[in-house]
Amino acid sequence: MSNDLLYQLALCLTPHIGYVHAKTLAEHFGSAQSIFNASKRGLEKLEGIGEVRARSLKNFRDFSKAEKEILFLEKYRIKPLFLTDANYPQRLLHCYDPPTLLFYKGSADLNAPRMVAIVGTRNNSDYGKHAVEKLVKELEPYQPTIVSGLAFGIDAIAHRAAMKYRRPTIGVIGHGLDTIYPPENTSLAKDMLGQGGILTEFRSNTKPDKHNFPSRNRVVAGLSDAIIIIESRVKGGSMITADIAMGYNRDVFAIPGRINDSRSEGCNWLIMQNKAMMFTDISQLAETMGWKEDPVRRLIPQQKIFVDLPEEEKNILNIIGDKQPVSIDQLNLISGLSMSRVASAILRLELELLIRRLPGKMYQLMS
Repeated sequence: MSNDLLYQLALCLTPHIGYVHAKTLAEHFGSAQSIFNASKRGLEKLEGIGEVRARSLKNFRDFSKAEKEILFLEKYRIKPLFLTDANYPQRLLHCYDPPTLLFYKGSADLNAPRMVAIVGTRNNSDYGKHAVEKLVKELEPYQPTIVSGLAFGIDAIAHRAAMKYRRPTIGVIGHGLDTIYPPENTSLAKDMLGQGGILTEFRSNTKPDKHNFPSRNRVVAGLSDAIIIIESRVKGGSMITADIAMGYNRDVFAIPGRINDSRSEGCNWLIMQNKAMMFTDISQLAETMGWKEDPVRRLIPQQKIFVDLPEEEKNILNIIGDKQPVSIDQLNLISGLSMSRVASAILRLELELLIRRLPGKMYQLMS
């Protein structure tokens, strides 16, 4: 384990330091240890930190909890991922409130080129089950990783379908990795480790309390390029995921259902309110996302001829090259693309190591 891990865990334990504050500190100081070694004055002058949070950092002494957590991580070979780590999910860094520290066990790439979240009701119908299985099967040519919340119903069906059709699948949970909730999905979670993984932002001994699940849902949304809702009531976790996804400029799709079925009320409402695109078929999804059947070939950073890139990414890359550094708002204005398409193109270019993000949501070419 990294020597910095003790301070990364301590940062998560420090009172008054939330996700946004931790991101600000990590971007400025580069490492958690450097944050704790900084002077109180140096901390105070950072935007959003101030005197109270600076004092909280300088007064923190409860390192014993962090040491205990390190022993747990080492014992169960769980991988911690801090904001500045190379393997941290880069899509989450585009969110204003990324988890400060993630805990991961599994084999799937958290920065895979394509990530699709499939979420829905815990009390699915046969229609919902069939829709999930058909969707995952037809997604196979595009080679996405399937993301869901490891809950009863649609989530579990999506994970099982992904394994059936040999797709990587990641379950995001709302509690520590010392347990699985619901316990009936424990065997499913174990099976997923060989073809996917289990991810959480919660430390060991964190119970699956109700207030943890909206936080879990934001990770599902932030981790994915597209979110597909299959059966949801008007008030449900999937609706929270959809709302968060829209705030993150993710593309949201909903599969419509019968007007007299309460399990489809949420999906139908999202479509009616133009908060989600009505999902019709895989070709519509692929066209919206700008996907081709053949996965995008990885390019080495030094390569200067980008003939294999989709047109939208070429366009964004050319704009950055002409005007670097350039902000995401400028890219949106100059390219004429929607903000979600710009964000998606930027993310793929980052994953290809062709551009890099600077403070203030500015971008420039990799040198």
